[in-house]
Amino acid sequence: MDPSQTAEIEAALPALLERFYARVRADAELGPVFNEAVGDWDHHLGTLADFWSSVMLTSGRYKGDPMAVHLRHAARIPSEMFGRWLALWTETTAEMMSPPVAAVMQAKAARIAQSLDAALHFHLPEVATPRPTTS
Repeated sequence: MDPSQTAEIEAALPALLERFYARVRADAELGPVFNEAVGDWDHHLGTLADFWSSVMLTSGRYKGDPMAVHLRHAARIPSEMFGRWLALWTETTAEMMSPPVAAVMQAKAARIAQSLDAALHFHLPEVATPRPTTS
């Protein structure tokens, strides 16, 4: 990423996240889950800005564990929700970012969604433990 793209992300990130999560909150599918899970949206948007700054700009601002946070809500997050989340992210980044930066942010979001989905929904089959034989 070149310096102008880095500057674009830094400048746009707060407004991008505000617009994106306003759409998420109003969405019939995503809104109920997010609105129930997030108590303080101002604080959460700050945390998300730190997360995306760390992801996109390697700023190191985010210190949390997104996997653990999402695992607490796994029962409410079916795999299909990630597709809807990505659609809104793609729409919002395409509107607010230059095409090359939007593409990079969309690709990063797709990898994040794939990782979260796998962590929330991938389960190895249980294997029966053989019992010791007695002679």
